[in-house]
Amino acid sequence: MKLFNTLSRRKEEFVPLEEGKVRMYVCGPTVYNLIHIGNARPMIIFDTVRRYMEYKGYEVNFVSNFTDVDDKIIKKAIEEGVSADEISNRYIEECKKDMAGMNVKPATTHPQATQEIDGMIEMIQTLIDKGYAYVVEDGTVYFRVKKFSEYGKLSHKNLDDLQSGFRALQVSGEDQKEDPMDFVLWKPKKEGEPYWKSPWCDGRPGWHIECSVMSKKYLGEEIDIHAGGEDLIFPHHENEIAQSECCNGKTFARYWMHNGFLNIDNKKMSKSLGNFRTVREISKQYDLQVLRFFMLNAHYRSPLNFSADLMEASKNALERIVEAAGRLKDRKAAAAVQELQGNEEALLKETQSYVAKFEEAMDDDFNTADALAAIFELVKFANTNVTENSSYAFADGLLSILLKLCDVLGLIVDKKEEILDKEIEDLIAERQAARKAKNFARADEIRDELLGKGIILKDTREGVKWKRA
Repeated sequence: MKLFNTLSRRKEEFVPLEEGKVRMYVCGPTVYNLIHIGNARPMIIFDTVRRYMEYKGYEVNFVSNFTDVDDKIIKKAIEEGVSADEISNRYIEECKKDMAGMNVKPATTHPQATQEIDGMIEMIQTLIDKGYAYVVEDGTVYFRVKKFSEYGKLSHKNLDDLQSGFRALQVSGEDQKEDPMDFVLWKPKKEGEPYWKSPWCDGRPGWHIECSVMSKKYLGEEIDIHAGGEDLIFPHHENEIAQSECCNGKTFARYWMHNGFLNIDNKKMSKSLGNFRTVREISKQYDLQVLRFFMLNAHYRSPLNFSADLMEASKNALERIVEAAGRLKDRKAAAAVQELQGNEEALLKETQSYVAKFEEAMDDDFNTADALAAIFELVKFANTNVTENSSYAFADGLLSILLKLCDVLGLIVDKKEEILDKEIEDLIAERQAARKAKNFARADEIRDELLGKGIILKDTREGVKWKRA
């Protein structure tokens, strides 16, 4: 299995720190609102990475945090006249609902920043004791970037270029820094904001220290994979490396994975452009399995453009898999013969070539687009070779393989049963009777009438099927 390591800028063979086990940390959302589809991409991508690792037999300790103390959370709390805890707890629960809708598995641990303050204070004190951090007059604690000689190794940024850029961006109140590049580990409280006691001042942690502490507590000082969106490479992940390696004296993460940006109709998503889309909004238009399929139908490192046309194409493509699974279930239910017969055993062996293609794609830096292509080849094979005379064992064997591969991608291909209005059911029954009586003119009339009501009929070997237009 090879994955692209942002640190080395090349594909590397995956070798875990501990045989048979994977320690993986993924930066989670800041919970001040409903998650948007930009948040959804890393959730879906790295959930799929986890699923494939488990499929390959690894025991995965998967940690993804909730940042529940932040300026945006505080601002929202002030606007609503409630506590910051009320805002963050509300949106953690809403986030979990959306994750479930996208079939994103709960993490092994979902730590919250506010519950790990003691660990942050401890790590900051260690950095001060080692000379990597310093306290200024108002109690703010800064990290000495230049003290860490490898700073910039993840983002591949030049320290001299960074220094000039940071000097230009320096804001009011930062003149107390020893160097413009130094970043905050702890900051003093402001009126009306939540705060915690520390040896330096009453205040709260900087953003970057959170993940270093939570990763260490739940995964250890060294981890296999650290992942997140491309936008986190600098400064967040760069700063995490500096803090963790200076504190622990060990390599923080062996492999760094980052997903590409998501645009809306070829434009950056932003509220000012009016193209901001939450997962909850999308769920009112589409089953969130369609959103998951859409995200997986491109390589995770590639930029991805979200549009109505692409979502419709994803909906139709996913429906092909769902229908194929449905036909296999129907064949199982109707099969007169239980055991494999004729050339069915040989045909089942042929399906291993599709499994091999699937695994080859996933082993090559988690190429989910090619993995989906292998699934569609399997669907075509099933549609071609399963007939009204196929055995239960043949249909069951094909279905098991299809469901197993889809599960690796987190795709649920069970057709959701819907109850039709009695009027619709009666029309379908009348059409069936008309076809049996060879009154095809009336059968066609009913088909058109149902189409006008948003019901599409399809005559199959297993009987008439319907779906909503």
